[in-house]
Amino acid sequence: MGLLNLFSKPALKLEKLPSGSFTVDATGRLLASTVPHSFSQIHMSEISSTILAIFKDAEKAALPLSEIVIRYGGFKITARELRGGAIIFLKPKGQEAYKA
Repeated sequence: MGLLNLFSKPALKLEKLPSGSFTVDATGRLLASTVPHSFSQIHMSEISSTILAIFKDAEKAALPLSEIVIRYGGFKITARELRGGAIIFLKPKGQEAYKA
């Protein structure tokens, strides 16, 4: 049995899906956040850089894009463009819908 333990991988730590919003400027710098501190800053940075790239690509293609909605199985990301930056809303499935 000890030989099998040699090849086993450590279990990955599962994180609770966050709920809240955060605002970034045009460079991706975090300005304000209501997302729990337990949610990784790396994840927030990856989300914001992807969202900002989508908005910049739409602008280069002369497409009027002011909002993006991304739905995963149990997670929803809504982003709105703010003069080069963005406000990004994170919502796990089952929570009350955001109303603007």
